[in-house]
Amino acid sequence: MKVLDLQCTLGHVFEGWFGSEADFVEQHQKSLVHCPLCGDPAVSKKLSAPRLSLSGSREAPQSPSEKSAAPSDALQALVKKLVSETTDVGSDFAEEARKIHYGETESRGIRGTATVDETQALADEGIEVLALPLPMVPKERLQ
Repeated sequence: MKVLDLQCTLGHVFEGWFGSEADFVEQHQKSLVHCPLCGDPAVSKKLSAPRLSLSGSREAPQSPSEKSAAPSDALQALVKKLVSETTDVGSDFAEEARKIHYGETESRGIRGTATVDETQALADEGIEVLALPLPMVPKERLQ
């Protein structure tokens, strides 16, 4: 499949898909290629980056240590690290964040839930928070 960037004399740019370069030339000579916006048959090819289909290419086999982790594995590792290094304060997050910020309790990493209004109020007070949508972790073992 050959994908070409085409342009009509009015400057409309569009893609044309052809079986080969020869198919494009043949269809162009028979005035079968028209601008889809204005119908202009005076179409020319524009310079474009090559599109390479590498699906048939073969790469050298990688050892398991060379393979990169899937994004879901990386996310799972990040969540595990976050959970292990922070204290879950639940819905008391905004209150605990204020206590830490104002020195009323020891500084530590916390996580929990807060409403949009609570989060905005914390930001207005200069308390930095980061909203991360974490997957729900069951409190009990599933099996």
